[in-house]
Amino acid sequence: MSASSSETTQVIDAPPPGGRRRGARSGRVFFIIAAIVIAIAALCVVAEIIVRNVAEQQVADEIERGLPEGVEGDVDVTFGGVSVIAQYLSGTMQEVSISAPEVTVLGSPIAVDVVATDVPVEQGAEIGRVDATLSASEETVNRFVELQDIPGGVSLGDGTVGYDGTVRLLGLPIDYSVTAEPEAAGDTVLLRPAGVEVAAAGGSVDVSGLVDRLLGGEPYPVCVAEYLPEGVEVNDVTVAPGELSVGIEASDVAYSVDTLETRGSCD
Repeated sequence: MSASSSETTQVIDAPPPGGRRRGARSGRVFFIIAAIVIAIAALCVVAEIIVRNVAEQQVADEIERGLPEGVEGDVDVTFGGVSVIAQYLSGTMQEVSISAPEVTVLGSPIAVDVVATDVPVEQGAEIGRVDATLSASEETVNRFVELQDIPGGVSLGDGTVGYDGTVRLLGLPIDYSVTAEPEAAGDTVLLRPAGVEVAAAGGSVDVSGLVDRLLGGEPYPVCVAEYLPEGVEVNDVTVAPGELSVGIEASDVAYSVDTLETRGSCD
């Protein structure tokens, strides 16, 4: 009896062979599913990278082809947001950044950085907002000033712009240097006089009236509309020694090649 009981107990406690096989199969199935999930995730990441790079290059090429006459340069485009594919399917890109560090405008170099938000995928719709910064050297600024027929040269200081000129007073030529503070005014940058130095022709001529006139007169307008797409306005001007940065903005801009090709005008 005791021997049979012992043998029976051993048979009951032993794990069935089929249970081991089922456990092994379950483990293999879980491993296969996990591997498939990882592979799909990796493919999605690769697809996202490929689509992002291709889309960014296509947009950059479109922008370069649509640059206005007299404007040339290479453009880099970067899409913001997590998934370009998801944004494309929604019909709107959250944010598009455009960088063109060496664009030439009528032969003069400038740097351009643009951030556009709510950009439609299809042309013809409107971009929500565009903010951009244009940076130019003193040499480039002088080139644009020359085109505006403003007398004298321009020098860029710490927050101020200096320019020289000559007037005739009592038949004598009087040279002067004016320091001006630039001011954004839509399609124009105003140079508002802040200080003046006048060569008094050896002290023989009273130039106090000329000084008052220069300081109290109307600011010199520098029109920038003809260098910008129509509807774009200047909202900031920052001056540092040897360099000028101009901030521009636009809202509800039509997304099309014609937008870049159509520039404003100076009345």
